[in-house]
Amino acid sequence: MNNIELSALIALSRKAGAAIMEIYRSDFSVQHKGDQSPLTEADLAAHRIIAMGLAALAPAIPLISEEAELAPFAARQSWKRYWLVDPLDGTREFVKRNDEFTVNIALIEQGVATMGVVYAPALDICYFADSEGAWKQEGDAPASPIQARPMSLEQITLAVSRSHIGSKTQNLINNVSHRHGTPEIIAMGSSLKICLIAEGKADLYLRLGLTSEWDTAAGQCVLEQAGGYLVDRHGLRLQYNLKDTILNPEFFACGSTLHDWNQYLD
Repeated sequence: MNNIELSALIALSRKAGAAIMEIYRSDFSVQHKGDQSPLTEADLAAHRIIAMGLAALAPAIPLISEEAELAPFAARQSWKRYWLVDPLDGTREFVKRNDEFTVNIALIEQGVATMGVVYAPALDICYFADSEGAWKQEGDAPASPIQARPMSLEQITLAVSRSHIGSKTQNLINNVSHRHGTPEIIAMGSSLKICLIAEGKADLYLRLGLTSEWDTAAGQCVLEQAGGYLVDRHGLRLQYNLKDTILNPEFFACGSTLHDWNQYLD
C-alpha cells in the first residue's frame, strides 16, 4: 500500500469534516453548477484539504474529485491506482441542514475500491474499510466491526434517498408491499444509505437516478468488506474508471443475500 494507513485517511476525512462544519454553522451561500447541482464553499474547502493531504500521503497517486477538473479518459485509463473522492457528498442535505452529508475517500486499484472512508461530520460517525474488514466509529468511542445482514422476505427494510426518490423506486416499494407486506422505509441522504446496509440496518438501497463514481466508491468498499454487494441491474459488481463517462449505471446496494430485485420493477 506504499505505507498508506487507513488511519491516515480517517484523520484526513475528519479534518475535512471540521472545515465543512465551520461553514455549516455559518450563513453560507449556495451556487449551482451547470447541471444545477448545488455547490458551497464547504465543498471547495473540503476538496482543498483532501487534495493536499492525499498529495502529502502519496504524491505519485493521482486524484479524481468531484470538485476538480476530470482528466481525459485517454490519460486516466492507464491509471492502475488512484484516489476517488467526493469532498462533500449530499450537498443538498447540507443546504437543507439535516446533517446527512458525508466526506467520501476511496483508493481504487484495478477498478476496485480497496480502501474507503465515509465520514458524516455533523453526526460524528465514521465508516471505514480495507481488506481486513469494515468498521463504524461514533465520536471518540472505539470502532466496532460491522456486518451486512441476511434478508428475510417477511420483513424487508429499504433505504431510500431523501432527495431523489422517483417513480421507479416507488413502484418497487409498491410491488414489495404487494408480495411480502409493507417494508420498513428509511429515508436518508448521501452515501449513508449504503452504510446502513453495511451495518445490517437495512436490506436494500436501489438507485435508478444518475450518480457519479465518487458518490459510491467509498461506500461500496465499506459494504463489500461488511459482506454485502453493490451491483448493477445485471448483477455485476460496480467497477471504476473503465469507461469515458464518470457516471454509474443504475444499481442495487444490498446485504449478504443476493436477490433478484429487478422483478419488483416491472
